[in-house]
Amino acid sequence: MKNRFDRRGLMLLGVSFAVICLDQYTKGLVRQYLPLNQSWNPIPWLDPIVTLTYVRNTGAAFGLFPNMGPFFVFVAMVVIALIIIYYRKISSASWVLRLALGLQLGGATGNNMIDRLWYGYVTDFVDVRIWPVFNVADSAVVVGTFLLAYYALFMDRPPKGEDLSVERPAVADQPSPPEDAREVHSR
Repeated sequence: MKNRFDRRGLMLLGVSFAVICLDQYTKGLVRQYLPLNQSWNPIPWLDPIVTLTYVRNTGAAFGLFPNMGPFFVFVAMVVIALIIIYYRKISSASWVLRLALGLQLGGATGNNMIDRLWYGYVTDFVDVRIWPVFNVADSAVVVGTFLLAYYALFMDRPPKGEDLSVERPAVADQPSPPEDAREVHSR
């Protein structure tokens, strides 16, 4: 039996590990060098569009439902388990689906399993002015969700003209009649 977690299966681990590392590295820099609730603009001409603002989020995405961290850790554990279980079944599927699940796994792990369990809050720092402050893990989850939707809407379809909802009985191949028999029937 072929191992289901082959090289393609490593994409889940590689993508999620890269997201976790980048997420935790950037959050560590923010916690170390930027005072809480303060902004810093490393590129002045980008100030009207984006800046770095250190905030602590104890709620869900965008600060909704504050102080419900334990609930979100539980939900994240369920989601992570489902991704790992489901991924084993689809490791040979499209790279888009594998990338989407890897991004979501890395984002869920970075925000909910590491930040909430270790610090008790999520560190957010990317401030685009017209949107709540977010981080690398949030971005990975959102991009992963869009890729998953793209896959479901446009890539995971049966070939045109093929209706998979109705099973058709197998028909044995029948030889075609000889040429002169066709002429006799057409007269």
